[in-house]
Amino acid sequence: MVEAVIWDFGGVLTSSPFEAFNRYEAEKGLAKDFIRSINATNPDTNAWALFERNECSLDEFDRLFAEESEAKGCRIPGRDIISLLSGDIRPEMVTALKRCKERAKVGCITNNVSAGEGAGMARSSEKAAAVAEVMSLFDHVIESSKAGIRKPDPRIYQMACEALGVSAASSVYLDDLGVNLKPAKALGMTTIKVVSPEQALKDLEAAVGFPVS
Repeated sequence: MVEAVIWDFGGVLTSSPFEAFNRYEAEKGLAKDFIRSINATNPDTNAWALFERNECSLDEFDRLFAEESEAKGCRIPGRDIISLLSGDIRPEMVTALKRCKERAKVGCITNNVSAGEGAGMARSSEKAAAVAEVMSLFDHVIESSKAGIRKPDPRIYQMACEALGVSAASSVYLDDLGVNLKPAKALGMTTIKVVSPEQALKDLEAAVGFPVS
């Protein structure tokens, strides 16, 4: 029996920031996924990791990311990346969240940074309000920038289960990144990789055993 459904935020309940990264790369004449390649280099100690754990300031991230990207061939200010992070709410996924909340506990684990407004790092008050409305649905939210640890550290999934009062084995976890799903699965969670809303909703229904649309 599923007791909790735990959600990533960006790329699951909102459109993926990777889409915005690719548009930026196209505009700048860069190779597709250039930005992701920077974030994947030294993933536990790079500028991105430090900022998500709140171990550096926005000014420091701006400089560090610029240095890391320059070392790979093109200098990109970190602030440019921050401006791309806030995606658009996916209404069908929010509906699924509400359906899950009717029958189980719901939580959120999000890797985010101390920039923009709120947990979703919104760049406008209108978007911040929309994100806040979604965030209010959760029984518990863990933000990496406040917790001081980030996915895929196994401790962050254990923290979520403890806060919700459930076991990992009775929980479903959704994320758009495979690297973040592996430790959740190792702990015993049922995991769903979100490739598209349509696919995710189908997989979620199969996992929880009730309609979510």
